Amino acid sequence: MNRRVLVALAVAAAVVSVPHAQEIGPPPAPPPPMNIPKDDARIEKLKAEAVADVERMQVQTQQMVDSIFSFGELGFQETETHRYVVDILRKNGFTVQEGIAGIPTAFMASWGSGKPVIALGSDIDGIPQSSQKPGVAYHDPLIEGAPGHGEGHNSGVPLNITAAIAVKKIMEREKLPGTIRIWPGTAEELVGTKAYFIRAGLFKDVDVALFAHVDNTFGVSWGDREGTGLVSVEYAFRGETAHAAGSPWRGRSALDAVELMNAGWNYRREHLGLEHRSHYVITDGGDQPNVVPRSAAVWYYFRQTTYPKIKELWQTGDTIAKGAAMMAGVELLPTRVLGSAWPQHMNRALALAAHANIQKVGMPVWSDADQTLAKALQKELGGREQGMASRLAELQGPVRDNRGGGSDDIGDISWNVPTITLRYPANIPGLPGHNWANAIAMATPIAHKGTTAGAKAQAMTMLDLLTKPELVKMAWDYFRDVQTKEIKYEPILRADDKPAVEMNRNTMGKYREQMKKFYYDPAKYKTYLEQLGIAYPTVKKQAGNQ
Repeated sequence: MNRRVLVALAVAAAVVSVPHAQEIGPPPAPPPPMNIPKDDARIEKLKAEAVADVERMQVQTQQMVDSIFSFGELGFQETETHRYVVDILRKNGFTVQEGIAGIPTAFMASWGSGKPVIALGSDIDGIPQSSQKPGVAYHDPLIEGAPGHGEGHNSGVPLNITAAIAVKKIMEREKLPGTIRIWPGTAEELVGTKAYFIRAGLFKDVDVALFAHVDNTFGVSWGDREGTGLVSVEYAFRGETAHAAGSPWRGRSALDAVELMNAGWNYRREHLGLEHRSHYVITDGGDQPNVVPRSAAVWYYFRQTTYPKIKELWQTGDTIAKGAAMMAGVELLPTRVLGSAWPQHMNRALALAAHANIQKVGMPVWSDADQTLAKALQKELGGREQGMASRLAELQGPVRDNRGGGSDDIGDISWNVPTITLRYPANIPGLPGHNWANAIAMATPIAHKGTTAGAKAQAMTMLDLLTKPELVKMAWDYFRDVQTKEIKYEPILRADDKPAVEMNRNTMGKYREQMKKFYYDPAKYKTYLEQLGIAYPTVKKQAGNQ
């Protein structure tokens, strides 16, 4: 082959590879100004009243945060949390529809009548193997191997309930029309429910969705968010048993297909977009070594930054699974979708209003004890000892160079109704996420203060929506004319997919009785730390200071 041919082939290869490269053009033009309606004297007074009421409810908020922390339940099995929260809502005048979208631990609570309909949401489930004593700045599980709130989902629903109670009082006295809805992000760690809420039509009459998620700082964003959407798929294979030593040639190993699929995916991974994320666990590896496995299964998360790319990644997984089945001489069973999430896009008008309220609330005042716990944990994890965040987050606009990351099925809500996520400062910076370390602050003054601060901002934004109809209109104008002008929501779920409500049942069955011994009793103890006898903060002693 001569040099001219080699050069031509190289050029052709470069041309072919261009569509797969990440293209970054000139920076986008700045968005046109959006002037949200200002507060008049009456609205300022109502907001001040709501903030003061949230402040007065600090003990109630703390008890909710600590109670849900103590339940520590995994997705689809949040039965204690469900009963506890539903009881509180009913005592405060909400009507509650349970078992929505065919999910036993999901509900929709409602109070009021008329427009606007404001839906307050936050997640409620925990993380596997993240049991941890709160306020202790090193790994010290309450129950070894048990689940816990290793992300902080115990705080969001209390935030929304507190804000709703404060606003409800004002609505009753001022005779403000409007409907408050409160709903839980059941099984969010499995991205297992919000798409089903949309399918069931639970947001068809909602005007605005105000979501809340734990963070280590205080802020909101608008536009496309950094991160991914995903589809969660289980691949199951069926072969034939045989004596693994006596006559292995008579068997067909389903586990071989699982391992071949994983090997194939890991080779293909090199040639996938840099922004993609994918990971798997083997959920069924056979029965015992001396029996050729007849059944085996593997569970994949396929994450990408757009709906078409998610679908493409899923198709790649299906193709590799079929090839693995052919190589192993086994059957690929019908695949099962265990969860899905659209990439997130947040509403600009709502974000501007919420950001203004966050600035009025400001960051909580962290005590020396709070800072000591934070720095001790950061040191324990080998990170920078920066302590708690002291500054509010800036208002973030659309991400331009999305390099991928995590997912949240609030994305499905955000493409069906104007939505924002309030990120409130209830945890410690610099933690790994989905880990025992992320549980340490979540039943301490850090979480209590951050949740109260978040409830103040949430209540103020609710009052904006109730008293400024033009703000709701601006939110919908952005949703229709900008966000969904060219991109329309299509479900990732297939028509016959159903919620995987049996997931985590065995794990919770294994640990629940032990966990019950540690449920918080607010009638006897002021805080969960007091009930557990934990000095706040508890940190490792330094050498020489024994």
